[in-house]
Amino acid sequence: MGGLSIWHWLIVLLVVVLIFGTKKLRNIGQDLGGAVKGFKEGMKGAEGEQSQPQSDSTQQISGKTIEGEVKKEKTS
Repeated sequence: MGGLSIWHWLIVLLVVVLIFGTKKLRNIGQDLGGAVKGFKEGMKGAEGEQSQPQSDSTQQISGKTIEGEVKKEKTS
C-alpha cells in the first residue's frame, strides 16, 4: 500500500537510463567504486599508523636549512 513495487523501480530505472544514458551511468559507477576503494585503503592505512609504537612519532629528525635568494624572472 505505501511501498513501491518492483514495477515502480523498473520504471524509475528505465527513466534514469533514458535521461543519463548507459555510458554516463557506467562512468558514475566506476567513479563511485574507485572512491569507495580509496576510502577503504585510507582506513586501512590509518589503522596501520595507529598500531605503530608511539616512539616513532616523538623521534626528532635533524634537518638542514638551506638559505637562498629568490629572484624574479624577467619576461620579454
